[in-house]
Amino acid sequence: MNQTMTPPNAAEAAEAAPQVRPLNWRMKLSRNPEWFTAALIVLTCAIVGGINPRFFQWATLFDMLHSATTISLFALGTLVVLASGGIDVSFTAIGALTMYSITKAVFAWWPDAPFALILVTGAVGGVVLGVINGLLVHRLKAPSLIVTIGTLYLYRGILLTFVGTTFFMNIPHSMDRFGKLPLFSYQTADGLHAVLPVSVIALFAAALLTWWLLNRTMMGRAVYAMGGSLAIAERLGYNLRAIHLFVFGYTGMLAGVAGILHVANNRLANPFDLVGSELDVIAAVILGGARITGGSGTVIGTLLGVVLVTMINNVLILIGIPSTWQKVIIGAFILIAGTLFALRRRGN
Repeated sequence: MNQTMTPPNAAEAAEAAPQVRPLNWRMKLSRNPEWFTAALIVLTCAIVGGINPRFFQWATLFDMLHSATTISLFALGTLVVLASGGIDVSFTAIGALTMYSITKAVFAWWPDAPFALILVTGAVGGVVLGVINGLLVHRLKAPSLIVTIGTLYLYRGILLTFVGTTFFMNIPHSMDRFGKLPLFSYQTADGLHAVLPVSVIALFAAALLTWWLLNRTMMGRAVYAMGGSLAIAERLGYNLRAIHLFVFGYTGMLAGVAGILHVANNRLANPFDLVGSELDVIAAVILGGARITGGSGTVIGTLLGVVLVTMINNVLILIGIPSTWQKVIIGAFILIAGTLFALRRRGN
């Protein structure tokens, strides 16, 4: 028997149709938190460039890349630790201990040592110190913040007590030559010689390596899994000891490399350098969208956070803002970012 079907009216059709939630700003921010940092960078550039047009020149970019190399290496290591649910504040002490010890030893015993060997030695030294952090965190089952505060003071004390407290400008010849080696240079309209140092290659190499490790390897998946939930990661069969050793060893490696490059770029070894910049580094990673509780964070977001912090610390002086306001501005940005990121999680 044929039955005549009456088509539903518009209201009934609307009720029967599946509801599609619009992609609001909270969802967009949840998926791409680094867009907030990018917006802050654009806003800062517009304000600084509007007040001082000299900001928009290649020399400014070269100076920022030069200043950002060390903090970027620190930040990429911090990203890996934060993604795993931990936190490391000893990376500056690792960088200072390795750079000063190795520079002093090489200059005393082998001043003509090739720079590649010095750089590898710094990386290995950083790995050793970082692995010590990982072993302590895993064996003690203690919060990584407490452990790395302890090793921060331990490594710092070893440096100042047993290695040295005076800075020296007589660094190995290969380090001095590397620090003077330009990747690109040009003469500005004002007659200044703007130089992009070759050390920035290490920044991009470390960024690519970190991205590959976190997004294309099983270890990267394990890092995010442990940061999401330690108990679940353990039930899934991940080797937590191996993950701890990896994240802290990798952070130590980047810190050791950063220390050696810092000496080469500045052409002096100062045991009091680097230490004290921990909060700037952690601020950059958080502004890049990484959660302090772990399980999130991207390389692009971290580098954007480094750009923002570097701009605030090095560029605002161009428009007459005192250096004392730098921390105020960074703190305000972190509070705004923290509020927006909390809203994004509440809206999901």
